[in-house]
Amino acid sequence: MRKFILCGCLILLLAQAGKAQSVQGEVNLSEALEEQPPVKNLFHRAIDFFFGDFDSVYVSPSQYELSLMAIYSNNNEYYTLRSKHPEKQTLSFSHKPQNKIGFDIGWRIFFLGWSFNIDGSDKNNGTTFDLSLYSPKFGLDLMYLKTGNNYRIQRAKGFDQKYPGNYAIDFNGLDVNIKEANLYYIFNNKRFSYPSAFSQTTIQRISCGSFILGGSISTHDLKFDSEQLPASIKQSMNPDMMIDRIKYTNLSLSFGYAYNWVFAKNFLASMALSPVLALKASKSFNTGEDTHGFFSRFNIDMLVRAGVVYNNGKYYVGTSFLGRSFGYNQRNFTLNNGYGTLQVYAGFNFLKRKKYRDRTNIQYRQ
Repeated sequence: MRKFILCGCLILLLAQAGKAQSVQGEVNLSEALEEQPPVKNLFHRAIDFFFGDFDSVYVSPSQYELSLMAIYSNNNEYYTLRSKHPEKQTLSFSHKPQNKIGFDIGWRIFFLGWSFNIDGSDKNNGTTFDLSLYSPKFGLDLMYLKTGNNYRIQRAKGFDQKYPGNYAIDFNGLDVNIKEANLYYIFNNKRFSYPSAFSQTTIQRISCGSFILGGSISTHDLKFDSEQLPASIKQSMNPDMMIDRIKYTNLSLSFGYAYNWVFAKNFLASMALSPVLALKASKSFNTGEDTHGFFSRFNIDMLVRAGVVYNNGKYYVGTSFLGRSFGYNQRNFTLNNGYGTLQVYAGFNFLKRKKYRDRTNIQYRQ
């Protein structure tokens, strides 16, 4: 009898133990499922790829949604024509500087602005549009430039009449249209921040540099009216310089290096230099003739960025420069042109992001 009782007790204990293990297994499985991160959809994975994240020891993100900035900008352009035969000649033009004041309002990495000319008149000053977007991994520059007839002849060398080094005379026979898109990738995107120097959406905390790989496409259309040149220049100009119009498409690949130097708390100086290998496909038109020819060849261009900024997270002030040079070559004719934009700005951030409103949730180095 005792044996039957003991056997019954043993069976009940085993059954309870099995039930307990089953319940515990279900609880563990439920907890494991809850601990698994949610599966990201394609959109969120794309956002993570393009925008990524910074190493918070080196870079602090902005704690604000919006930014308001006042900007003074100065735009300059130059064009130099050269020919070697039968005489070695150089003719240089520069656009009269365009001084503008404007305001930008930005959300995250997107900025929209308005500016007006302070030189007294907008007549013949042309149109300039620049848009730059910076993320931790990628940068995008879009540029549209249509010049007015507001040029000066700055240098004339190799002609029958000699001109002094400070020679300058108004010239209204040059009309240029440029469209450009430039995309580049930042290799050291965890520790190096382009936005900290050029869009103030982050703050570089420790000095750091990065190699940069980029590609761009641009179209150029230059119209040149040699009839408006001074007679002393026109009469002795080499025939190959008598170009009515030049149209070319520029496909380029660039590789350079950029460095952010944190020289004091909240102060940053940045410099980026990128040589550009460019393939140019072009057409040129000579005075009084049909299409002169189609050319396709490589040139070396240059892209330069520089900036100095003070940014304490709430307020910022600084200056930046963007310069680009282009080269166009034929057998007995060379055109070099470039543009540069200098900006001085001051602004502030406002409307704190939700995750930064409670100071106990801030996990980034200040």
